[in-house]
Amino acid sequence: MSRPPKLALPMREGVSASALACPPGDWPLLLDFLAQRLSLVSRDDWAGRMAGGEVLGPQGQVLPPEAPYRAGQRIYYYRRVAHETPVPFEEQLVHVDELLVVADKPHFLSVTPKGRHVQQTLLTRLKRRLGLQDLTPVHRLDRETAGLTVFCVQPAHRDAYQRLFRERSVDKVYEAVAAAPPSGLELPLRYRSRLVEREGEAFMQMGEVPGEPNAETVIRCLRLLDAGRALYELRPLTGQKHQLRAQMCALGLPLAGDRIYPVLQPPREDFDEPLQLLARSIAFVDPVSGAPRAFRSERQLALASSSSA
Repeated sequence: MSRPPKLALPMREGVSASALACPPGDWPLLLDFLAQRLSLVSRDDWAGRMAGGEVLGPQGQVLPPEAPYRAGQRIYYYRRVAHETPVPFEEQLVHVDELLVVADKPHFLSVTPKGRHVQQTLLTRLKRRLGLQDLTPVHRLDRETAGLTVFCVQPAHRDAYQRLFRERSVDKVYEAVAAAPPSGLELPLRYRSRLVEREGEAFMQMGEVPGEPNAETVIRCLRLLDAGRALYELRPLTGQKHQLRAQMCALGLPLAGDRIYPVLQPPREDFDEPLQLLARSIAFVDPVSGAPRAFRSERQLALASSSSA
C-alpha cells in the first residue's frame, strides 16, 4: 500500500513543514512520542509548540498537547531553534530565474537548517525573501566557507541539477589564503590523494591514507601577500568532504582561519577570523535549458586585500 502524498503546507517565516511518520508504539499521547523521538526539544517546549499550532495532523489540522498517539499517521511540524544567534552578514542574489537561484553566501551562514541553525541559514533566508516554497540547494558549502551556492526552483528538475555535481560536470574555482608556498613545492600542481573520515575525537576531519586517490585538486598560487601569506586558486576535480581544506593542510598549507585543520577547535560564535576560503566561480551546461551557465562571486577574502612588494 502506497503512502499518502505529503500535504502542501505553507511556509512559516521561510521554513517548510517537516513530515514525520508515526510508527507502531504504546505512547499514550503524541506529545509523549515527540518528546522521546525528537528529544533535543524538551517536552515542555513541544507542549508549547502544539498549543501554538505548530504541530499538524494528516489533513493539516492542529494537534493540541492532549492529542492521542495514532500509529500509522503522518504528522507535520515546523523546525525552529530558541535563542538562535543572528549571523550579521547578508547574502547577495547573483541570479534568479524560473529554473535556478544563485546566491553569494557569507561566511558563518549554514546552507540548510541543521542543529542550532534554522532561521540563520541561507535556504531559509532565500525562501523568506523570494517566497519559493520548493527551493532546494543542488550542492553544499561548509558553514565557514563563503561564495556561490546554486539552488533549484522546481522539484521536477532537482535530480538533473544534482546529477551535474555527482557526475563532476561542473567547473568550480575557489580562492584561499594560506602560508606562502615553501621552497621545493612546484606550483601549479595537480594534487591527488585518498581522503577518508577520521575516527574518534577527530571525527570531523578528513585524513589522507595510502591507496587509490579519490580526491584531486589543481592548485595555483595567484600572488604573494603580506605576513608571509599567499592567495591560491583551487580547482577541485572531485567532491570529497573538506577536500580543499584537508589537501592544503596535507601539503603543509592549512587555510587561514581554519578551526578544523590541522587541529580541531571549538567553533567560533563571535564571527571573527573567518575561514579564508571562497567559492569564486561556477560554470556548467544547464541540463534543462541546454544553455551555458557561468556565475562569479564579487566577495573578497579579508586577508587577500594586501599584496607583497
